[in-house]
Amino acid sequence: MAAHDTRERPMRRDAVRNQQLVIEAARDVVSEFGTDASMELIASRAGVGVGTVYRRFPNKEALVDEIVGLMLSELVVEARRALTLDDGTGLEVFLRVLGHSLSTHRGYAVKAVGRSKADCVEQLRDLIDELLGQAQRHGRIGPDIRLGDVMAVAWAVRGIVETTGSVAPDAWQRHLDIHLAGLRAAAPQSARVPVSREQLTLITGVAHPDRAPGERPAVR
Repeated sequence: MAAHDTRERPMRRDAVRNQQLVIEAARDVVSEFGTDASMELIASRAGVGVGTVYRRFPNKEALVDEIVGLMLSELVVEARRALTLDDGTGLEVFLRVLGHSLSTHRGYAVKAVGRSKADCVEQLRDLIDELLGQAQRHGRIGPDIRLGDVMAVAWAVRGIVETTGSVAPDAWQRHLDIHLAGLRAAAPQSARVPVSREQLTLITGVAHPDRAPGERPAVR
């Protein structure tokens, strides 16, 4: 049995290594060419056979879902790190990180809406809400700003990243500066009702983990 384990252990290490190579290559290739990039190109960039890719990911949709999930997981880590700042700047810091992530993963960042696991999206949304509350307690963000307002800023940044592409890759930063200035205003800029948490769920197409399948939330 010991000899059998010794023979298998290198194979397991190789499998893990190949999987990591495929994921890293997929992030680079899909960022560069978008989700139309072929599995053959990803395999070539990873330095493995295309069969190796398909053994772990049955189709490109599964591979894209994997790298989208990684992107969101990294954002969760960054949001938690931003919460450790004790001066109320965490929200602004995180929105900068978010913009850079959307720019780096431009080819597939749009897939983070509507195709991601609900629990991951909700977790990130909860952290952003905490960052907002922290910023408001420190007087850095207006008291009438809500989570829906912050998410609208994130959507706007993503739209600019997708529109400007490699032609003006930093254009989103000025746009974010302008929006942050508005969020800091002492008085609300609009009397209109902000997007609610339930509406955010409907917009992104992600079901709440505590809601029965097919159940539509009441929009308030």
